[in-house]
Amino acid sequence: MAILVSPQTKVLVQGITGSFGARHAQLSLDYGTQVVAGVTPGKGGQTFDHKGFSVPIFDTVAEAVRQTGATASALFVPPPFAADAILEGADAGLELVVAITEGIPVNDMIRVKRAIQGKPTRLIGPNCPGLVTPGDGENSHGGCRIGIAPGYIHKRGHVGVVSRSGTLTYEAVWQLTCRGVGQSTCVGIGGDPVNGTSHLDVIKMFMADPDTHGIILIGEIGGASEEEAAEWIAQYGTKPVAGFIAGATAPPGRRMGHAGAIVSGGKGTAQAKFEAFEKAGIGVARTPSEMADTLLRLMK
Repeated sequence: MAILVSPQTKVLVQGITGSFGARHAQLSLDYGTQVVAGVTPGKGGQTFDHKGFSVPIFDTVAEAVRQTGATASALFVPPPFAADAILEGADAGLELVVAITEGIPVNDMIRVKRAIQGKPTRLIGPNCPGLVTPGDGENSHGGCRIGIAPGYIHKRGHVGVVSRSGTLTYEAVWQLTCRGVGQSTCVGIGGDPVNGTSHLDVIKMFMADPDTHGIILIGEIGGASEEEAAEWIAQYGTKPVAGFIAGATAPPGRRMGHAGAIVSGGKGTAQAKFEAFEKAGIGVARTPSEMADTLLRLMK
């Protein structure tokens, strides 16, 4: 088992004919992901061809879902149009929309959050690397990769990873793989101040997943997502969790990298998040290089 996606997940790519969407559609096909459709308005009826694969392209998500049974979307749509593309996926009944796009206006995302509230569609991102459920074997065939994460660093196993940072997701995964430890699912939730899925949402899924035996939680300064997750873990957590917070040396009031990574009004500091982790019994990694080892010590 895993969370959110599996080898059976049928994926469509919104923006498959753009250079970025095309490149990552190719990498997902190489990884073994079932990419069953592409969506680019005005290019319906064409195909996306790669190494023997011929993926049909549709003008709308609704048509792609009807024709192929796709249940998940990887979204590579430019920022001015990305919010409407997310809503198109939700209106078509997709179970999962993974918005890779960076730079979507905050007002647009507030509109999206309100519109999808109560709908069955789960949004991952925006401004995220996506997610990977690793497959078995040397080439990871049978896995599912949605987004931009480097699939080759993953190994099938029992550690779940959830992170606001794409780069630190890859670092944690590579540390685990180099130690011979595989992952169940790795989820990059994105670094924007308004996103679809929080640390807590993913933590709850990992805790309920029998195939996940330990969790690495990676956060950063700004917001209260990490503290909320820590509070829940303190009460209901049943598996070992290691945590790291990026941005400990950032000056207050200065945004560091992600739009959501800013300390203001004395809230969202790295120290407050580390203290919440310690109070919840989460193993604290003080540097990125300690993430995997911190979890493995707890698991032993």
